[in-house]
Amino acid sequence: MTPHPNLTLISHPLIRHKMSLLRDVDTPKKLFRELVTEISMLMAYETTRGLPDEETRVTTPLEEMTGYRIAGKKLVLVPILRAGLGMVEGVLRLIPTARVGHVGIARDEESLQPVEYYFNVPPHPEVHRFVVLDPMLATGGSASAAIAGLKARGATSIMLMCLVSAPEGLRAMAAAHPDVQVFAAALDRQLNERGYIVPGLGDAGDRLFGTL
Repeated sequence: MTPHPNLTLISHPLIRHKMSLLRDVDTPKKLFRELVTEISMLMAYETTRGLPDEETRVTTPLEEMTGYRIAGKKLVLVPILRAGLGMVEGVLRLIPTARVGHVGIARDEESLQPVEYYFNVPPHPEVHRFVVLDPMLATGGSASAAIAGLKARGATSIMLMCLVSAPEGLRAMAAAHPDVQVFAAALDRQLNERGYIVPGLGDAGDRLFGTL
């Protein structure tokens, strides 16, 4: 249990193990990318647990039977550029039929405020279920801005999936978007004076793409 009602903390031994490797400063970028993919896939299993399903008829080699398929709104993954791109492949491995939108949100390093520079999602957002992907929920500014953009375009079903969350970001998300559930693999202590999560794992984008 956490003091954040908007947080679902996904605490599985495999995720905890892989998160420790991900945090390690000596983990090379190739392994870092692989770990982000693997953790994202494991998280997607839990994140989608509440999706509705419906009965469907299936013909096996022996007989016809009643099976199940996901029902309702179609799933759209929305990575926040650029670090969110690292999480897409893992989720798509589990849900290959999901669509993928893209949102470009840059953080001003002086004010720490988000600046939108790109937004592209499937038409008719009201008929889709969106999963926003961002490895780090720090101040919450980028995620909150991306979600506000989705809502402004008509989206009504949104969740956020991140690897590491900070209390400050969770509180900001709860204030701005109390209807959005956050799924995270870790809840860290706090933000430092530069707005980075500590203990954290550094800049996820730089470690993913080798731009340290």
